[in-house]
Amino acid sequence: MSTEPADDITSRPRGAAARERIYRYVLFACAATSVLITVGIVVLLARDAARFFGIVDPLSFFTGTEFILARNTFGVLPLVSGTLIVTVVSAAIAIPVGVAAAVYLSEYASERARAVLKPALEVLAGIPTVVYGIFALVYVTPFLQAIGLPVNTFNALSASIMVGIMIIPMVSSLSEDAMSAVPDSLRQAAYGMGATKYEVSTGVVIPAAASGIFSSFILALSRAIGETMIVFIAMGSRPRMIELGDPLQNLWQASEPMTAAMVRINSADNVSQVAFTSLFAIGLTLFLITFLMNVISNRIAARYREEYD
Repeated sequence: MSTEPADDITSRPRGAAARERIYRYVLFACAATSVLITVGIVVLLARDAARFFGIVDPLSFFTGTEFILARNTFGVLPLVSGTLIVTVVSAAIAIPVGVAAAVYLSEYASERARAVLKPALEVLAGIPTVVYGIFALVYVTPFLQAIGLPVNTFNALSASIMVGIMIIPMVSSLSEDAMSAVPDSLRQAAYGMGATKYEVSTGVVIPAAASGIFSSFILALSRAIGETMIVFIAMGSRPRMIELGDPLQNLWQASEPMTAAMVRINSADNVSQVAFTSLFAIGLTLFLITFLMNVISNRIAARYREEYD
């Protein structure tokens, strides 16, 4: 009969504790690096924007209605209005289409259809944005002109359509994930009360997944606000204040959002020092708008979040 003691199954192999500490430090370093990079970008952006505001009155920058580099006139409102046009029109395209696609994938599609359609839809997200921009200029604008719309060669409508198509996968994928996370017990309870599949989808699943769906909206719109190549190629480079009296006219004409203006300034020859530093003021404005949208997104998601046991 053996007298050797049995192995302690609760003991760790030699060196495991040291390896765990190393893993912890490496992971912490990765997390801290991402935070430090973000903070560094914001600090440098604010520092260089402060140089601009030391020359240009901040009030005239944020309330000015003209942005003309040759005259050193820096009113950001035409760029903000161009950005808002693209965001609103692209949202009007992407949100209903994306949510409808998510409902189909989550509630109606068979496993076989879902396995084919979802990856195919997400391929749209992998197309380079410069391709979208060229497609808008070469195909979408001539098509809009062919069906009788009075659009110029460079116009806000074709750019907005392509931005909307670009963000559809983000809306549909994130919304579908939120809908799939809704417990089946809610669906079965609704079916047990005689509800149809459509009633279950619109009356149970969508309200239960509202927080995730709202988050997908805000993330997609943040993506639309920051889009550069599509609007730079298809929308033109003419800062223009939005015309409230004739909203459709804003779609037919060229305009310029903040991102396209930053590209134009950075690539211009013989740009003045103050014009160059305006890059950072515009970038800071863009960052603040996106940051505000993310804060709103988090509040909405927290407000409508549903928790299930």
